[in-house]
Amino acid sequence: MSSTVQSKLDAALKGPAFEKRIRRRNIADAVSKYGISIGGMGVIFSVLLIMFFLLYVVMPLFVSPTIEKASEYSLPGGKAEKSIFYGVDEYQSSAIRFAESGKLIGFKIADGAINFEEALPLNGATITAHTIVDEIKQIIAFGLSDGRVIFAQYGYDVSYPDNVRTITPKVTYPFGEEPLEIADSAISLLAVKSSESEIRLAYKLEGSKEVTVKQFTKTESMLSDDVALELDSEGQFSTNQDTKWLMIDTSGRNLYVISSKGVTDFYDIAGIEEPKLVQHVNLLKENEKPNVIRFLLGDYSLMIGTDKGNVYQWFPVRDQQNDFALKQIRKFEVSNAAIQSIGIELARKGFAATDAEGEFHLFHSTSERHLGTEQVKKGAAAGLLTISPRADGAIVESADGKLVHFEIDNEHPDVSFASLWGKVWYEGYEEPTYTWQSSSASSDFEPKFSLMPLTFGTIKAALYSMLFAVPIAILAAIYTAFFMDKATRQWVKPAVEMIEALPTVILGFLAGLWLAPYMEANLPGFFALLIVIPLGIILFGYTWSRLPENIRLMVPVGRRAVLMIPIIIFLGWFALQLSSPIEDAMFDGNMRHWLTASAGIDFDQRNAMVIGFAMGFALIPTIFSVTEDAIYNVPSYLVNGSLALGASGWQTLVGVVLPTASPGIFSAIMLGFGRGVGETMIVLMASGNTPLMEVNIFEGMRTLSANLAVEMAEAEVASSHYRVLFLAGLVLFVFTFLFNTLAEVVRQRMRRKYGSL
Repeated sequence: MSSTVQSKLDAALKGPAFEKRIRRRNIADAVSKYGISIGGMGVIFSVLLIMFFLLYVVMPLFVSPTIEKASEYSLPGGKAEKSIFYGVDEYQSSAIRFAESGKLIGFKIADGAINFEEALPLNGATITAHTIVDEIKQIIAFGLSDGRVIFAQYGYDVSYPDNVRTITPKVTYPFGEEPLEIADSAISLLAVKSSESEIRLAYKLEGSKEVTVKQFTKTESMLSDDVALELDSEGQFSTNQDTKWLMIDTSGRNLYVISSKGVTDFYDIAGIEEPKLVQHVNLLKENEKPNVIRFLLGDYSLMIGTDKGNVYQWFPVRDQQNDFALKQIRKFEVSNAAIQSIGIELARKGFAATDAEGEFHLFHSTSERHLGTEQVKKGAAAGLLTISPRADGAIVESADGKLVHFEIDNEHPDVSFASLWGKVWYEGYEEPTYTWQSSSASSDFEPKFSLMPLTFGTIKAALYSMLFAVPIAILAAIYTAFFMDKATRQWVKPAVEMIEALPTVILGFLAGLWLAPYMEANLPGFFALLIVIPLGIILFGYTWSRLPENIRLMVPVGRRAVLMIPIIIFLGWFALQLSSPIEDAMFDGNMRHWLTASAGIDFDQRNAMVIGFAMGFALIPTIFSVTEDAIYNVPSYLVNGSLALGASGWQTLVGVVLPTASPGIFSAIMLGFGRGVGETMIVLMASGNTPLMEVNIFEGMRTLSANLAVEMAEAEVASSHYRVLFLAGLVLFVFTFLFNTLAEVVRQRMRRKYGSL
């Protein structure tokens, strides 16, 4: 090195200017270092924050309810008379007690102070039977010793003296104060079910073995709002068992005649004049006897409390011949002591039971959750109970003449791990199923919050779209990166990547409104595409190879793929033109009808096949771009070395390029799958949104993300539905996190394995 150069080099590496440059560079390095670190930590913190927020919303679903004794006092009206029913207002301010003598006693729940007293207009008769007609509308029917029936409806007057809300019980008579004459002797058992236009009534007289069924039509007076009952039809049948309960379900056509031992005759009373015996069944084992029987909310399920402390749930199930039969669905081991009373919730499928040891037990039937137990009174059996309309409290009568008020915090009893991920036997279903159905117009609806069909639908949509996208995207990337010349690649790669800019809502719109009906009308043609296009490409390639060399050399090797564009368009058009001939020759002119009628395969217009085409088209740019970069960036010395050693282009591709690029290719597939799992709009608009668990490619699905988009706007804030939707989001979050983590582990192992190349 010359002295001049050395002196200039020393001057450049020393002095104030050099030190200033070094300080600037050190500052820039420090800013970059800490900026990147802070940014990375910020991303991690943001992701964790999202997860913790989801957990914050979801956790109340699994918090145990609380049951606390709020007050205890002597039975309002005294314990000399037996209580037959209690009603509670929705604010848990006042309640009403129906005594066996017909006396009605209203009182404040807080301290038992009486604020209302009245008596049923029995006209000298006594109450010999009673039944709940409609617990939601608060109507009760009483059978009398003179063969008449009176209907009473309790309610509450709300007033604000001195700006203080005061609730006072009241009783009205929806069909008049004059009892309805139905027989000429004492009624021992009574069952009544009311609809908008009629009342169906079943009763048994004292000492008789005959059960009589009558139907009354409701007739509204033109001069007033009074409603009268007119006998429309009646029927009768005999029973030889010691009947203790008569129960009519919500449909008004199913009558259960139940003995003191639990032996039940199930009658179809759709035709009142001719009741038909459907089933004779024993609801209990020989060593158990029923103590109390109630309908669950909706008057469909029978809840049987026994002397062994168990509660059984039975309801009619339809078989393959469309016949119904009672079937035991669940068993709740409540206590070691006899069940004394069962109370039902008026807005959910929950119930409570009291036992002879003085305990109060809270359950939910669908989720099969035991929600809590509380002591009512030590040393005294717990008796009649009523749950408040909002299910946030209950009053329980004890055997020693006390009334206990419980306050209950039980927001989400209908959700459990088993109901979210296991099969549940819902009312009216033929068998246990995975079902998502979060809402209904019926007030006695049983919410169905199974996440299994949504998770299944998410995976199904992603897999079918990947089946379409992965082969096309990866093979296209291999050709573009390895075989195509650089000039053509500069046009092809951006063109494919531009497809990713298309809004998915546009793809979903086109798939739902154009592709789905077009595919249904040309179904054989779409299957022909899978055969005609590959065979046509092979045939064209073979034909091209047989052309004279001077013709083939007119198109450079790296650009010959462009020749395939018109060929593929023609092959696609030709395959679709084959749709009608194939349909006429093989499927009697209608492939959809053949699938459903002959093959027994259900077909929906918006199905997984449509999703495979539409969402696969959206995934191709992502997979293609990452794969193409991974293959193109394989070091050229590896490729040149392989070719120099005599390997062909295909041998170099398979033995050197693909193994080296495999971590990137695997990442591309995982990115595509991740996008497929999280895709919302295409699935929402083109899948039919049916939460089914069917592998069938001709049926739709509902994914976790689409379900969130559909139902979140309708969910009541802080309700079980609302929190389960957040749980679905958390499941999607965790699923994506775990899958991406696993993918990264595999990718790193592949990188270490092939990094030595």
